[in-house]
Formats: sequence, structure tokens, C-alpha cells
Amino acid sequence: MSTSKTKTPQTMKPATAARKLGILLSAAPAGFQEGVVSRDELNALQAAPPAWLAELRREGPHPKQVVAAKLRVSTSGLARGGIDGPLTTAQIEALKAENPEWLQREQATAAEVRKEAQRLKERAKA
Repeated sequence: MSTSKTKTPQTMKPATAARKLGILLSAAPAGFQEGVVSRDELNALQAAPPAWLAELRREGPHPKQVVAAKLRVSTSGLARGGIDGPLTTAQIEALKAENPEWLQREQATAAEVRKEAQRLKERAKA
């Protein structure tokens, strides 16, 4: 006698799903924050983002990883620059326009790190 098991869908906590979507969990709708997200639901959100998700991705507030990427610095560089929380797109653009000395320094450091990582990658291929 064979028993067929139904496959349980893989689910994740809302915080994990928010990180994968590049959004700040606390800015997401309550229904998203309180439920669990299946892999299929996550894929659907990524493929066809609802209005709330598109708005969050466009305007923020953005989590630190996204802020760091938009400013081309590391998350540690953000902390050294005194940025310890989420920022909106407008705040990020204002920072870019202001271009403070700490931001220039951290961008240069991040660029050097990327260049060194690329050099090591090329060397490993050889």
C-alpha cells in the first residue's frame, strides 16, 4: 500500500519575506506583517508587485541594506556616517545632493573593496 504525502508549501516569516522583497517590514500593511508568506506568494509579489509594494520600493522608507546600496556604501559605512535607521527615497536623494565628506569617503572605500573583490575573482579564474 502506498501512501501519498501532500507536500506542505514552504513558508517564511514576514521579516524574511520583507528582506527578500527589499522593504521595511514595519512599513508594510498589517496583513503582510502578521501572516506567513509562502514561497509561491513571495514569487507572485516579486513578479507582479501590488500597489503598496511598488510604492514602498519607490518611495520608502527603505531598510539599511537598500539605503546602503542606493548610496553605494556598506551598511557599516552608513553607521560610521551616523545613519542608523531607514530613509525615504527623498532623504537618500537629498544626501546624494549634499554629498557630505563622510559619504564621499565611504563611497571611495566601498569602491576599493569592490575593486579588490573583482581582482581576487579574476585571479581565482586564472
